[in-house]
Order: sequence, then C-alpha cells, then structure tokens
Amino acid sequence: MNKIIGKPLDRVDGRLKVTGEAPYTADVPIENLTYGVIFQSAIASGKIIQIDITAAAVAPGVIDIITYQQTPSLVKIPLFGPPQPQSTEKDHNIYYDGQHLGVVIAQTLEQAETAASRIKIIYEEAIPTVTMAHTEIFEPESIFFGTIPAKISRGDVESGKVQADVLVEQVYTTPIEHHNPLEPSATIAMWEGDNLTLYETTQGVSATQGQIASILNIPEENVRVISKYLGGGFGCKALLRSHTILAAIAARQVKRPVKVVLTRSQMYTACGHRSETQQQLTLGATKEGKLTLIEQIGTSLTSLFDDFAEPVGAATTMMYACANLEIKYRLGRINAGTPTFMRGPGEAPGMFALETAMDELAYTLNIDPIELRLRNYADIDPHKGLPWSSKSLKECYQKGGEIFGWAQRNPVPRSKRDNHFLIGWGMASATFPTNARTASVKVEIFATGEVKVQSGTQDIGTGTYTVMTQVADEVLGLPVQFELGDTNFPKAPITGNSITVASVSPAVHQVAIAARDKIIKMAIVDANSLLYGSQAEDIIVESGQIFSKQEPSKRDSYTDILRRHGLESLEVTEESSINPEGKEYAKHSFGAIFVEVAVDELLGEIKVRRCVGVYGAGRILNFKTARSQVIGGITWGIGMALMEKTVMDANQGRIVGANLSHYLIPVHADIPNMEVQFIEEHDPYVNALGTKSLGELPIVGVAAAISNAVYHATGKRIRDLPITPDKLL
Repeated sequence: MNKIIGKPLDRVDGRLKVTGEAPYTADVPIENLTYGVIFQSAIASGKIIQIDITAAAVAPGVIDIITYQQTPSLVKIPLFGPPQPQSTEKDHNIYYDGQHLGVVIAQTLEQAETAASRIKIIYEEAIPTVTMAHTEIFEPESIFFGTIPAKISRGDVESGKVQADVLVEQVYTTPIEHHNPLEPSATIAMWEGDNLTLYETTQGVSATQGQIASILNIPEENVRVISKYLGGGFGCKALLRSHTILAAIAARQVKRPVKVVLTRSQMYTACGHRSETQQQLTLGATKEGKLTLIEQIGTSLTSLFDDFAEPVGAATTMMYACANLEIKYRLGRINAGTPTFMRGPGEAPGMFALETAMDELAYTLNIDPIELRLRNYADIDPHKGLPWSSKSLKECYQKGGEIFGWAQRNPVPRSKRDNHFLIGWGMASATFPTNARTASVKVEIFATGEVKVQSGTQDIGTGTYTVMTQVADEVLGLPVQFELGDTNFPKAPITGNSITVASVSPAVHQVAIAARDKIIKMAIVDANSLLYGSQAEDIIVESGQIFSKQEPSKRDSYTDILRRHGLESLEVTEESSINPEGKEYAKHSFGAIFVEVAVDELLGEIKVRRCVGVYGAGRILNFKTARSQVIGGITWGIGMALMEKTVMDANQGRIVGANLSHYLIPVHADIPNMEVQFIEEHDPYVNALGTKSLGELPIVGVAAAISNAVYHATGKRIRDLPITPDKLL
C-alpha cells in the first residue's frame, strides 16, 4: 500500500518559490493596472479640519484621489461578522498615528507616491495617550470577541494562600511586538461589471469574501478572492484591513484594476500588533511542591474603539493540577490601532509569565524544575474536568531532558563558565489548543489520469500544499494536484489558530476515500472489468492501479474504468464534520523546550548556544515541514526573549523606527542548530487522521526557557521582555 503520509517529502511548491516563479499577490500580472498609494494621519490624536488635495490632484499621472469621506469607516472595521449600520455623518477623529485617510490612484507607483506627498492635512491636535501608566484601566465583561469571560475561577484562591508554605508573587511584562512577514500586505482589485475580484494577501479567502461583500453591500457570490501564495501572515493577515476596502472602492471608481501594496512602515500601523501586557502572577505551593493556588491578572492595551485583550491566562487555566485558580483580565485604551492575533496569541506571553514563575518556585523550594512540573502534572484538564484526547508531555520532558543532558545540570546560578561567558540552562513547557472547523474539499479524477483536489484553504508558507497532497495521494494511490486559495473552490476556514491541518486534512481524506470507493464500485459491477464481482473491501489501490489483495492479477485502472463508462471525469465534493466524540475530551498539543545560553559577563550579551524541542502534536503528516514549523517557532521565541520590542514615542504616539533596520529580529548568526523531536501520538478523538495543532505551539515557552537559563547563568531574574544587555549589567 501507499505509505506517503508522514514521509519527509520536499515541498511541492518548493521549486516555484526558490526560482521566484511563485506568484505572490503583488506579482500577479494584470493588464491596464493602476497603482494606489495610501496616505495616513501624521498625528496620533485630534480631529481633521481639512484635507487639501489640490496640489496632488494636478500632479502628473494622477487618475483620482479618494478620501475617508467617500468610504465606509476605515477605522471601525468589525473584526468579525457583518459591519454594523453606519451613520451618514463622517468620523473626522484621529485615533492613532498612521490612521488611513485615503488613497491616491495614478498610472505608476512613483506618480502615486509623489502625489500622496503633496496632500496637505490640517488637524486640530490633541495630546495622545500611549502608555499603560497614563490610561484608565478597566475590567471588560468578556474578551476575545465574547468567547472568554473576563474573570475565570475555580476553588478559592484565598484558601489556597492559607494552605501555601511559600508564595511567588511577581509582575511579568511583555512589550508591543510586530509580525514583520517578509511579504507586506497587498491587494489587487478589479471589477467586471458588478463582480469584484481581489488578489489578496489573506489568511482567509472566504472570510475576506464575506466581509468585503458586506461592507460594499454587494452579494457574496459577486466577490472572488484569490491568494495562492502568502509570504508569511502570523496573524496580521487574518482579518480584513482598510487597504483592501480602499483598493476595491478605488478600482470601482476609476474603472480599472488598482494595486495597493503597503510599505514596511505602514505595516506597523495598519495590520495590528501584539499588545503590551502586564501580568501579576501569584503561585502558592506546599513545601513538597504541590500548587495550592494560581492567580493571574493580565492587563493589556487596546485601541480607543475596540476591546481586543491578549488572553494571557488561556494556558494557565489548564496547564497544571491546582484546585484554586483565578484569572482576571483588564484593559486600557491608548491612541494606537487595534491589536490582533500574533503567533501563539495568549499562550506565548502568558506562558512566559507562568513558566518563569514555575522556575522561581522551583528555586524557592529547591526542587528540580522538571520534577516540580511532574508533581503538578494535570492528568485531566483541571478546569474542564475532561480527559485529554492525548497527552505526551511527560514523554516530552523525558526525551528532551535525555537529549539535552539535563541530569548533569548543577542548579546553582553562576556555577558554569566558559572563559568570560556565564553558561545557563533553562527549560519550559509548551502547549496550544487543538481546534478544528468544518471544511469542504472537491476531488476530480480525469480519464486522462490527472487528479485535482481543491479547497478554499490557504498556504501561508507552512506547507499546506504539500501535506494535503500527501493525504490525497495515499488514499487514491496516484499523484494529485492540490489547489487552494480561491473562493471558487469549496469553503474552508481561515488559516489561523493552528486549525488548518486539523480541519482540512480530514476533509481531504474523506473526499478522497469517497472518490476512490466510487471508482471501485464502478469496477466491481462492470462485467468488462477483471474486478467484476469482487468485494469492495478486498480492493486496494496503488500507482493508479486498482487490484484484488487476494488475486493481484485481477486489476483495473482509474483511466480505463472511467473511459469504459464514457466519463471524462468523476467529481466528488465532501464536507467534513467535527467528531462528536471529541466533545468529551480536552484537546491540546504539548511540548518541552530546553536551551543553553552563554552570557558575556563583561558586556551582558546573550547568545543561545543550544536548543532541544520535543513535541506531542498528534499525527505528523510530513516530518520535514513540521520540523521547519518548529524551527521557525523557536527562532521567533528567541527573538521574543532577547530582541523584539516596538517603541512608541510617549509624547507623539508615534512608532519609533517602524522598519526592519530598527526592529530587531534574529538572523542566522543568532540561531544555533536545533534538535527537534516528535512523540508519536495516536489520537482518535481529534479527527479521523489524528492530526493536532502545531504551527503556533513551538513559540510557546521559548521566552521562559531563555529567561530561566539567563537566571541560571547570572543569578539575575529578568521579568521584563526583551532581556537586553542593559538589564543584566
């Protein structure tokens, strides 16, 4: 039989990408194309008195100029669902620096840029609110679009404090962070009559289709969204943004296709960010290391017009067995755009605090950090009271510790040196929920031998093309062409929250089985087939051949079967359903990360020397692409721990250094060789293939592991990310 699932196959789109042939959104060739350049506010707070476009309108090549006065709201775009009815009175308020105010359309990009620079805007300026210290903090009723209560509790934390022999009470902070995908956000909009086509940098073609149709008040079927390749998203391309609305309106206005590509600096103000967070965390434990309470108050910052809170307690509720827990969320409003999802939203900053606090507790009790975690191991989800669908965290600790050599660790800070470098070892746990949505997939088998499998999902660089091809190949027993990124294909959910493999691969598997079984049935009832009269369960497929297990000489082929029936092709469409048994289980992926750091005692410079990551994430469809996901996540975690921070000018409300020259991210020289291992898991409850979430899991815990290693190296506990040399000197 075909054993393709799980093999470390090369990416099917790899050659196109390395040769530059893969057409990303801004690369799509369109005839009669015009160029749009967005102009923005230059202040962070106040009101627009006048926009003077006179000089810009007469600039060479200018076709039209559209301002916010001619559009739906470019600020209060609903994050989900249809837009709310809008007042006819235009909102002239400025809520944040870089707020989109309109677009210039010209014959060339250079002409549009020149004209945009000539637009004069008169403001009534006000003093912006930028920092957590200067805004009013409030408690919302709920967070994350109403899906998470603003207060979560079990047991009684006050009684937990009474039971505790020791308490760890600390504040952990993380800064504003930005996604910085290699490909900036872009849209090409074109109209044919009443029909709109968008070539779009989006993590959800169907979601974009529905939202833009609602905002423009046109039927959804009149909108087609195409996104074949995405140069990274990580959350900043998950939601509809105002540049897409402007491009669509501009194209309709000028009656020509319009391309809008955001500049790198515009990406910092127009596509969301990870909010600054402050986490007050209290752990109580007995002297034997059993947790008696966990209390976490998470404060984050949102815009003046949305309530987006970073769910830092998402993992805290389920990570450790503790009878007494309380999570509270608080928000403050500042003059900034609305934050958004960023890889590992909630879990990445939240587990930095929790796993650093666990290390502090381990030192307080003189218990090995792994042993402390094992003494509080949650054999069931402690909050939901449900058994895990699968959980291999103990095996992750064991395997990771063996590879890393954890048993040789001397826990005393500053106990290991290499010349003027202080050497430290640290570890942390990782977790991320496994979620899934329904997805539809179509398979078409042609009499020519060609097979196409189509779904309106997305490949944001993670290998979706490849793993879906593997799933279909294994079932059908012949090579397939997997196509995605088009709303003309059957609907699939957004690529975010690590749900794509868990949602789409079962649908691919299901539809491939349905198509294969139809072909087999056609053969066994066909008197002209050598398989005539055979039992369906006795038939297997391989290399385009359908044959009997008992008598392999009895065989047929897809092409011959279809031709004998006078069919050019066979088409089957199926929609997957969520496994009802899964509701009785808590579904999470888990992992453990171990790091070694070297800290220059004289300069405070930190170098990550070794990383070992071990993960239990269900059935791995392709070890090579999965390993790449883990390496990428750990690399980002290193950046989160040591480098990444968006700086806001507290007086002007403006981002300082909104570019890749000033926003530090890891480069090759910063990253050591990584040992990545997966624990084999068989999970029948998550879906038919047993696939779980992976994409966001590996960033989780990395910052804490590095923080813990820095403490082991130096004896200095840094609770404020990023850990920069000045904090160690």
